[in-house]
Amino acid sequence: MVRFLRVAGTCLQGLAESRSFCVASVCQSDRLPIQPQHSQPGVRQLSTLTGAVFSGRDACVLDRHDVATTKKARSVSAGFVRRYGVEPAEHRKTSLYDFHVGLNGKMVPFGGFLLPVSYGAEGIAASHLHTRQHCSLFDVSHMMQTEVRGRDRLSFLESITTADLINMADNTAVLTVFTDPITGGILDDLIVTKTTLGYYHLVSNASRRNHDQKLMKEAQAAWRSRGKDVELRFVDPDEQALLALQGPAFQRVLQPLTDVDLAHLYFMESTLATVAGVPRCRVTRCGYTGEDGVEISLPADQAVHVAEALLASDAAPVKTAGLGARDSLRLEAGMCLYGNDIDHTTTPVEAGLSWVVAKRRRTTADFPGASVIIDQLRNGPGRKRVGLRSKGPSARSGAAVHAMTDTTDEDIVGYVTSGCPSPSLGGNIAMGYVRSELAKVGTKVLLKVRDKRVEATVCKLPFVPSKYYVRENK
Repeated sequence: MVRFLRVAGTCLQGLAESRSFCVASVCQSDRLPIQPQHSQPGVRQLSTLTGAVFSGRDACVLDRHDVATTKKARSVSAGFVRRYGVEPAEHRKTSLYDFHVGLNGKMVPFGGFLLPVSYGAEGIAASHLHTRQHCSLFDVSHMMQTEVRGRDRLSFLESITTADLINMADNTAVLTVFTDPITGGILDDLIVTKTTLGYYHLVSNASRRNHDQKLMKEAQAAWRSRGKDVELRFVDPDEQALLALQGPAFQRVLQPLTDVDLAHLYFMESTLATVAGVPRCRVTRCGYTGEDGVEISLPADQAVHVAEALLASDAAPVKTAGLGARDSLRLEAGMCLYGNDIDHTTTPVEAGLSWVVAKRRRTTADFPGASVIIDQLRNGPGRKRVGLRSKGPSARSGAAVHAMTDTTDEDIVGYVTSGCPSPSLGGNIAMGYVRSELAKVGTKVLLKVRDKRVEATVCKLPFVPSKYYVRENK
């Protein structure tokens, strides 16, 4: 779990000091990713920070958010700015801010917070590869954490998500979505954990904090008006931090520091544990990199202590990693970024996320936007999210996708939503949406990159195999 429109002037000045940078679409705007107004006359482009820095001549591609100055485009642009807003001029700091600065973290605004995009002289590609080969520590304390309590908490959450919480085991987690009641579009993606302590623990996108709080508060008010018992607690980042330890060596690093046997904690399972002497940390085996790993929710005033203990491990080399590596890792893993690959204009079916709509919920059809989503499940959507491989200059978010034809017409069949050079695979990778008839693996298409057309091939997602620690009987 996504992300706001932002003005990047001061950040770009700092990032430009790196040898070269590209962004792998860590864009935080709530935009229309499938139909940007690229081909219209009078286009002005607003730079938005993306957060991946790579070495290499072809890597210097800054993601941009295009806003057409035509009357129609102005209306669309004004609409989503009014609805979602822009990042505030003042950005908050996580409890690890001074810790990052002390490690020469390059701090940039992201989701209303100042977070490191990279550290010191190490490029993002090197940080990315270190995570794949060893393990890295990420500060994700900007993410919104929420506790949902009350006698009717299960039914309440099912009324606003697509998850099956009735059949969910204790101390397990599930990825789900908030959906628009009319269009079925994704309003946010979030992880819901069913604890044994009388509440659900939610982690959702920082950029959607205001939206998600409003959505849940309004739903709570409606439920309370009918005499239902629902309590919401929005956990402030100053109170509770969130760390992600990701990579194949993570278990060797964490096990000596915790009282929980990690060999019996499987993917999307959660438990309370003592970590580096800090009690009651919530450890969930999940992440946003495609690697094995955990996310640790812990008291904010203990975050630096735990981070230092993890980095001091002699079991395996642990390094801090920033937004840049996190973004290129998730793209290789085929994971969506809210505001780029999914937003309120894309349904779970179009996004290739049909599995987040639980089987029982398809039968009950009682979640927001059910009629649209179930119709697409039965009859298929008009467009689909696909993976794309290409060579040469990397396609950036918003690049048009054309059918493979000898003509020079402007028949656009889709758009790229995220793209970057792949540190693990070499060459370029991207995700985007194309017409359903062109979504078959192996289909050749053309991407418009720097006013030229570059050949690309539709490929299966994820780009690199996931390495989750799953139960054998699942």
